[in-house]
Amino acid sequence: MAIIKLQDLYFKPYINKDKIAAIVKHLAQSVKADLPKNEIPIFVGILNGCFLFAADFIRAYDGDCEVSFVKLASYEGTSTNGQIKSLVGINEDLTNRTVIILEDIIDTGATLQEIYNIFQDKKVKQLKVATLFFKPDVFRKELPIDYIGQSIADKFIVGYGLDYNGLGRNYPEIYQLSTAPKMKNIVLFGPPGAGKGTQADFLKDLYNLVHISTGDVFRYNIKNKTDLGILAKKYMDDGNLVPDAVTISMLKTEVEKNAEANGFIFDGFPRTQSQAEALDAYLTEKGEQINGMVALEVSEDVLVTRLLERGKTSGRADDTDESKIRNRFNEYNTKTAILKDYFEAQNKYYGINGVGSVEEITQRISNVFDTL
Repeated sequence: MAIIKLQDLYFKPYINKDKIAAIVKHLAQSVKADLPKNEIPIFVGILNGCFLFAADFIRAYDGDCEVSFVKLASYEGTSTNGQIKSLVGINEDLTNRTVIILEDIIDTGATLQEIYNIFQDKKVKQLKVATLFFKPDVFRKELPIDYIGQSIADKFIVGYGLDYNGLGRNYPEIYQLSTAPKMKNIVLFGPPGAGKGTQADFLKDLYNLVHISTGDVFRYNIKNKTDLGILAKKYMDDGNLVPDAVTISMLKTEVEKNAEANGFIFDGFPRTQSQAEALDAYLTEKGEQINGMVALEVSEDVLVTRLLERGKTSGRADDTDESKIRNRFNEYNTKTAILKDYFEAQNKYYGINGVGSVEEITQRISNVFDTL
């Protein structure tokens, strides 16, 4: 889960889909346990917000039942206007029936009051209310709520059927209103020899960002024998990969050192999807996000030629052996393909033509940076 933007507002992750599923299942089981064995209830969903909740609730309910809907409206933007309009009513004969209202969220209780008004002359056997979310801090009515999935603070939420001006209902998770991210955080990627380090040096000065190179961070921690450096070296000396938790801890330390930064260029991290997810989770906790993954794209043959030429003066043995160079590309391509899919799914992947002069490539990257 990452920060999302709907029109002019930002929303941060609040409740994930697994937690929602557990809440819905518990509500369905609680309702079933309270009903007589042969009782066939009619569940009435309050549209529009409850459509996902109602669908999942019905699937989780272990027993025969009927379903209907009523549409009420009270929200404009992010606040309730208190005026309820009954747009679609109940047409079924509810005489001596057990009716259970399914609400996505109850806050002031204005909608709940209208629900009780609608059903007071329906001659029902009993009327109960089950709500996925409840805001006790703003509830103003002396009305019973029989089943509450989760009580939450009085902050505007979207997702899982809930909307902001009609948007956001399709998200499977719940997001909470947040402030706009203050930082510009970029993942800079490129195959060996693409000039990523050179571009990072230009870009950090051009945009006043902090450049965090995973390689530099590792070397610093190992050289200075920090606790994380000692731990990382132990894994490396044993011939094992350094666990993601150690790497992300090093990066967190670097971020915290630069708490007032305008943003960061992450270079060499993440390298796997699990690392990308860990970075997303960490930045989300801070109310921030990765704005984009910018990848320099250069053909392998061009890069092989570059690296072999570089190997004549670099002193790096792995720049003089073409087979080793191509093995490095294979590793890069495998990892990048995964990360490309990950960031493309968030509409955050930007491929940049990495062939040309340093100035031309910097300008191409800047054109992307300026849109993020």
